[in-house]
Amino acid sequence: MPLKTITEGTVSDAYLALLADRGIDYFFGNAGTDFAPIIESFSKAQALGTSTPRPMLVPHENLAIHMALGYYAVTGRPQVVMVHVNVGTANALNGIINASRGNIPVIFSSGRTPYSETGDCEGRRTREVHWPQEMFDQGALAREMVKWDYELKDKSVLETVVDRAINIAMTEPRGPIYLTLPREPLAEKFDSFDYTSPSRHATPTAAWPDPNAIDRLASIISNADNPLIITQDSGSDVNAVAPLAALSDRFAIPVIQRKPRYLCLPSDHPMHLGFDPDPYLDYSDLVIVAQCDVPWIPSVKAPSEGSTVVHMGPDPIFRDYPIRGYEADMAITGAITPSFQMLDDALAGLEAGAKNSIETRRKRITGLRKIMHENWAAGLEKSKNSSPMSQSWISHCISEVKDDDTILITESAFSMPQMNLTRPGSFISGGAGGGLGYGLGMSLGAKLAAPDRMVICTQGDGAYMYGNPIPAHYVAAAEKLPTLTVIMNNEQWGAVKRNTRAMYPDGYAVKSNREDLTFFEGGMAFEKSMEVTGGYGERVEDPAELPKALERAATAVGDGQAAVLNLQTV
Repeated sequence: MPLKTITEGTVSDAYLALLADRGIDYFFGNAGTDFAPIIESFSKAQALGTSTPRPMLVPHENLAIHMALGYYAVTGRPQVVMVHVNVGTANALNGIINASRGNIPVIFSSGRTPYSETGDCEGRRTREVHWPQEMFDQGALAREMVKWDYELKDKSVLETVVDRAINIAMTEPRGPIYLTLPREPLAEKFDSFDYTSPSRHATPTAAWPDPNAIDRLASIISNADNPLIITQDSGSDVNAVAPLAALSDRFAIPVIQRKPRYLCLPSDHPMHLGFDPDPYLDYSDLVIVAQCDVPWIPSVKAPSEGSTVVHMGPDPIFRDYPIRGYEADMAITGAITPSFQMLDDALAGLEAGAKNSIETRRKRITGLRKIMHENWAAGLEKSKNSSPMSQSWISHCISEVKDDDTILITESAFSMPQMNLTRPGSFISGGAGGGLGYGLGMSLGAKLAAPDRMVICTQGDGAYMYGNPIPAHYVAAAEKLPTLTVIMNNEQWGAVKRNTRAMYPDGYAVKSNREDLTFFEGGMAFEKSMEVTGGYGERVEDPAELPKALERAATAVGDGQAAVLNLQTV
């Protein structure tokens, strides 16, 4: 087997070399005293010209995790994040929860307080904080939200640990892992260290669905009068968009993208029927749930009693969710792209026999789409002059200023109907676990992955504050990652307010018209945050001024400045 050798080094040297050899591009770090061996190894590698991932200082853990998630969302390659022992791990958990529920792989790591109080080990305890920071089980902080956790003991298992971490993170369903790295093994010296290159620990291929199950589903589709597809995450693999478009068009199956986290179907596709399945559930006799964890809210709306329900995806029952009681007449396990491809192939052989029902359905869906677009246009016309600005008008204006190459990352009450999105991979919404503050980090990670593409991030004002804006704008300036952040500033946590009103429609909070703990006071001038790093900031109150303001901000980004627009919204 081919070997590479490192001479006269430390385990930390070998660790970074292995990461580079295995295709890791970036090492997003938020450092503490546990990083000393890592920092020394980076400096040594730079002096000697040896390969490591590129180190990048990110001065908040939540930001670092979400940068890695954004980078993966664009490239499909997982990256390394390292934080400071238990406290850094705790700060990063918001992002790890999002990664876990979003099935996004990241090699999440932290130092560990040294365990040696005395002796001549170079990694031993040397500071007062090394005693109170130690935990009995640091891995327990993250264990429920990662696929695997491990503490490195010594160099004999280093190659296995690195390869296993990457393999487990990248095996479907994908997700984060957690590796703790005590100072003692990182600082351990060796005369010679050999490792295989390329790795002989291959990541398992994605599981393909049972062909018999796919054939059975194709038969059910061919006999259905009103099939419906509901998806959310299928577009996480950009290669899944084309086969979904093909099969839905072949058999005239409308597709609903319910609270999508990726673009699953182009907005101009003839089977794109919007973002809310509820109006269609009563008469759909077949509902196919394709990689969607919450296809409907059972207490609000559910498929009709006699309908057939089929779930598809790498984990169609979402086994990591403690309670999820959606009925399933079939549950087909398999990576979503080959599942769509195989289903389209199976449907091709049944198309001729179902021609009449397909064409009848196609005409009906064409009519529904016409009504849908008329309603969307009417809503925009009604709200375009509203002050404060409406979500519909803002979304429409962003759609007008962007191009097909733009990457749009949303963390706000965004109006998807007003967006023209056609390119797979051009839309990302990363808060799968409900952890706010992901937008700024994911937009920076996306820009790092695609420096020649415009990246626009939309956020509510609360999400912007959660996203660690000063650290984010620092990274944008330091690493030359100009993005456009559009803040929809309604001076409140709208989701909290709406849910309180929904739960207590006749309650005291509604009658007071001012729900405590949901309002932000003071009219925050978020645009001024850009003064810290020399970016472009502008406040916009008049809806008529928004198109020009977006053009000015886009020009600033094109000139290399990060930009923030602070929009006064409802």
